[in-house]
Amino acid sequence: MTMIEPCLATRSGRARFRGRTNHRAGASAEDQVASRYARAGMDVRERRCRTPYGELDLVCQTGGTVIFVEVKQRRRGRLTADPVGLRQWRRLAAAATHYLALHATPATACRFDVAIVAGDGAIEVFENARTFEDLTEW
Repeated sequence: MTMIEPCLATRSGRARFRGRTNHRAGASAEDQVASRYARAGMDVRERRCRTPYGELDLVCQTGGTVIFVEVKQRRRGRLTADPVGLRQWRRLAAAATHYLALHATPATACRFDVAIVAGDGAIEVFENARTFEDLTEW
């Protein structure tokens, strides 16, 4: 009797489907968070802003402060104590520095927020999750 190997095309097809599903879920979470910031009176300047150093999920502004928002979407389960790791914080700092160099005045204040969207649609925002000073100390 010959054993039939699983179809590799099926496996990669599932992986592609999961990738598209995750992409849509992430985009939906970013839309929800952008709406929340807009309802709070903030100007949503950029969504999925690509820089040579990585992507900034949302860039908002209120008054003279630019807010870089990292959005995390979770279908189920709890998040770790710090949902954004050190390597990702460094990448975000580099991307934000690049963005500020192109779009801001030297006196522009900025902050990093983390927004977590749960599977049930609940949004938890951690304002000032990190500062540039925090990130340069690492």
